Amino acid sequence: MKAILAAGAALLAIQPVMAAMANKPGAVPLIERAKLFGNPTRTGGKLSPDGKWITFIAPRDGVLNIWVAPSDKPDQARPLTAEKGRPIRQSFWAPDSRSILYVNDKGGDENFLLYGVDIATGAQKTLTPFEKTRVMVIGASQTIKDRILIGVNNRDPRWHDVYDLNLNTGQLTKVMQNDGYAGFVADDQLKLRLASKARPDGGSDYFRVTGTTVETTPVAQVGLEDSLTTAPLGFTTDGKTLYWTDSRGRDTAALIAQDVASGRTAIVGQSAKADVDGGLFNPVTGQLEAYSVDYLTNEYVPVGDAVKADLAFLKAQNKGEFSIGSRTDADDKWLVTFDPVDAPVATYVYDRKAKALTQLYVTRPELVGAPLVAMEPVEIKARDGLTLVSYLTKPKGATGPVPMVLFVHGGPWARDGYGYNGYHQWLANRGYAVLSVNYRGSTGFGKNFVSAGDLQWGRKMHDDLIDAVDWAVKQGVTAKDKVAIMGGSYGGYATLAGLTFTPDAFACGVDIVGPSNLFTLLKTIPPYWEAGKQQFYKRMGDPTTEAGRALLKERSPLTFVDRIKKPLLIGQGANDPRVNVAESDQIVAAMAAKNIPVTYVVFPDEGHGFARPVNNIAFNAVAENFLAPCLGGRAEPVGGALAASTAQVKHGAQFVKGLDAGTATEGQ
Repeated sequence: MKAILAAGAALLAIQPVMAAMANKPGAVPLIERAKLFGNPTRTGGKLSPDGKWITFIAPRDGVLNIWVAPSDKPDQARPLTAEKGRPIRQSFWAPDSRSILYVNDKGGDENFLLYGVDIATGAQKTLTPFEKTRVMVIGASQTIKDRILIGVNNRDPRWHDVYDLNLNTGQLTKVMQNDGYAGFVADDQLKLRLASKARPDGGSDYFRVTGTTVETTPVAQVGLEDSLTTAPLGFTTDGKTLYWTDSRGRDTAALIAQDVASGRTAIVGQSAKADVDGGLFNPVTGQLEAYSVDYLTNEYVPVGDAVKADLAFLKAQNKGEFSIGSRTDADDKWLVTFDPVDAPVATYVYDRKAKALTQLYVTRPELVGAPLVAMEPVEIKARDGLTLVSYLTKPKGATGPVPMVLFVHGGPWARDGYGYNGYHQWLANRGYAVLSVNYRGSTGFGKNFVSAGDLQWGRKMHDDLIDAVDWAVKQGVTAKDKVAIMGGSYGGYATLAGLTFTPDAFACGVDIVGPSNLFTLLKTIPPYWEAGKQQFYKRMGDPTTEAGRALLKERSPLTFVDRIKKPLLIGQGANDPRVNVAESDQIVAAMAAKNIPVTYVVFPDEGHGFARPVNNIAFNAVAENFLAPCLGGRAEPVGGALAASTAQVKHGAQFVKGLDAGTATEGQ
């Protein structure tokens, strides 16, 4: 309790001290938050299939929008969209290169609608003009250029009916009503070929589709243990081969080619240490040309000679880890992004014939020359022998123990990876080591590693985080009493678990959209996650059984709220469909009832995370000034960050008023 109160009292004193540290001769310059978390200058580049155009996402009047330029004159870019509030973060080309498509939601509710913009005229259409609807793209074609297949859940929010969408007229034609299938796979003729359905054990069965009839006997069965590592990737253009990632009968997922006529399968890519998580497919034939394996770092492995020389050329440039984005139909031009980690990411046009790279843009040119630092992939042993692939970033010039932030990824069925990470760079610049751990349950390292996390929320999954901290202490990275825990989604849960289940392990915590009550979390998941419900129950705890309810209560930080004795900051989006705002509301209310201090910031126009840069910057302004008195690092003064955002301080207003007087409102 004293530590919490002291943190608030010390803040006013520490802010000018930290600013002075930043300007001390010889000190590492403070990187402004806006340069790390503001709008990128350009991102999301895409080559049109016909090679005539390049699109990218860039600010227009302060909001991320889609821009287009002739591919041979990229400096002649013009804006195509004019979103005023919600940034556009994802776009893709129509197969006929006549329009660019994008999805967007309202205020973070994740009801993504599909929009199209004509390249020539700039005319924009809402292609799925429905309310409370989430669109999914089911199939696109190399030979049918003006239509795609989409799924729309406007009839029943649990299931996506399949529609044929004419991209030029906007006409929607229902192909199939969906009464219980999780998803579909279509071929190049836009014919549905496979349908998947959830199994009672949490796995999936796959059924052949003929016309609009789904056969009753599955052609492939995937149990719970393989459910996150086995799935069809798609057909070749001729429809004769179906590619899968497949872990059945093995641990790590291999890339499998299945002959559709005979059903025979052959392994075309595999690794003993990591799952094959995708590949490069020829844009015309759909044939696999390379696959990627991401263990400590990502690597492309060629299949045959089609792109072998290209991959070797790109690797030899020594510009950092590279990823290949769009490829033209002629396959003469690629967009390639290089990530040097300690410099901003840059995207190039790669001319295959000339074996030449032309820089298209640097995503954040304002970071060129900034004191960015390297990231180190490390392997950490858990107490039971599991290997935890982790990523460590140290402050520039650090030679001994420094304060550390354990930054926990969300999911939990996701993973941390190697590369430029704005949060790592920000925290390292403030004087902290940053450690991100792929705890058990994380994906990418085989099905056994995923399954080791089953029913282990707040137990062995949390033990892995504690083991990683102990490793960092033994390695001289940090001191045991100078470690904070921070993360979003499951990482937010891990923060709450850290401060309740292991109340002495961390000096303070920052929870971003993290669940506090696993029972209410499962009760309020979005309806379109219906197909995955059994998997949640099998991997987290089943709320329909007495034993499951007891386990969920035992693993919920809310149950042990009275154990919290270290400073806690919570950030939440009011419209979050995944982790309902009630998850944060209830633990804050429980802490208030027990007179346990907490700072709680809510954003009324956000969902699962903070998409609008002004809001992300505002929360991070509070976060770094919260961490500074806790760990002894430095912080950029808040300035006008809160005033520029929609932040509502629901609790701990006095603390925040000390940062930015006049912007906070007293909570209940």
